[in-house]
Amino acid sequence: MNNREDFSVPGLKNPLIVQRADPWIYRHIDGYYYFTASVPEYDRIELRRSRTLAGLAEAPTKVVWWKHQKGPQSKHIWAPEIHYLDGKWYIYYAAGRAENIWHIEKYVLECEEEDPMTGLWYEKARIETGATHFTLDATVFELRGKRYLVWAQKPDDTPTVSNLMIAALKNPWTIEGEPVLLSRPEYEWEQRLFHVNEGPAVLIKHNKIFITYSASGTDHNYCIGLLIAPAEADPLDPSVWHKNPEPVFKSSEKNHIYGPGHSCFTTSEDGKQDLLVYHARDYKEIKGDPLYDPNRHTRIQRIFWTSDGMPIFGEPIPNTQ
Repeated sequence: MNNREDFSVPGLKNPLIVQRADPWIYRHIDGYYYFTASVPEYDRIELRRSRTLAGLAEAPTKVVWWKHQKGPQSKHIWAPEIHYLDGKWYIYYAAGRAENIWHIEKYVLECEEEDPMTGLWYEKARIETGATHFTLDATVFELRGKRYLVWAQKPDDTPTVSNLMIAALKNPWTIEGEPVLLSRPEYEWEQRLFHVNEGPAVLIKHNKIFITYSASGTDHNYCIGLLIAPAEADPLDPSVWHKNPEPVFKSSEKNHIYGPGHSCFTTSEDGKQDLLVYHARDYKEIKGDPLYDPNRHTRIQRIFWTSDGMPIFGEPIPNTQ
C-alpha cells in the first residue's frame, strides 16, 4: 500500500481534467457523475456529466450561469458544488464584486427540473451567516436526518484569512442558530503565505465524520488537513472535533505534484472504492499571483482505510505517462 501505484484508479488518467480547480463530483441516483469546478476565468459556472469517471474528461460542458457585469456576483466566481436536496438541484458558489473584488459572499442557484443539464437555473439566495465580507466555500452534509452547512469565513478581529464555520440548515439556503467556529489556522503548515482554512468536504464513514480542508496559500504550500468527530456526536459542539496535527495530503517533490487541495469525495463505478478528488499543479515555481495561475488540474486517486476506520491518503500520484 505504500507504493505510489496503489493509489491510482484503474482506467483513469491523471490529471483527469485540466485547468479545473476546486473540483466537485457528485454521483446521483440517475447513474451519472456530475462535475463542476472553478474555471480559470472565474466568470461562469459549468456542469458536465458522464456515467463513468473517465468519461468526465471529454464530456460536453453546459454553462448554467454567467457572472453579473457589475455589483454583487461580478468577480471571482469560485468553487461551485452541485447537490440534490428535497427533490431539487442546488449549486453553492462564492462570488465577489468587480468594484471590490475581495468582498466575497456565498450564493445558491436552484433548478426545479429533473435534468440539471437542460433545466433552467435561478439565483435562489445569498446565504446569510452574519459575515459581511470574505465568506466562501460552502458545503452541505446530512447526519441523522439533519442538514448542516460548513464554510470558510474571515474573522473581523484577526489577520487570519479564513476559519471554518458550521451551522444547522433550516432549508438549503438558510441557516438556523448561531454559526459555530469549527477550525482556525493554528499550525505552522496552515499559515504559510496566508493563514487559511478553507475548502471543506465531508465524508461520513466507519461511524466517524471526516472533514478535509485546505490550508495555507494556493502555491506549493497548499495542503489538506483533517477534522474528525464521532458520527453519534453533535457536530455543532466544537469539543467533539479533533484536528490532525499534521497535514494528511501535501506536495510531493518525488512525484512532481504541488499544492494539492480543495478536495471532495466520490466512489468508483462499482461503489466499492472511495476516491479523493482534488486539484494540484505539476510544477512548483509560479510567475505572479498563484491564484491566477490557470494550471490547477482536477485529479483523482484512491483512499485506503486502516483497521480502525481511519483514511490513508498517501501522497499525490504522478501524472500518467
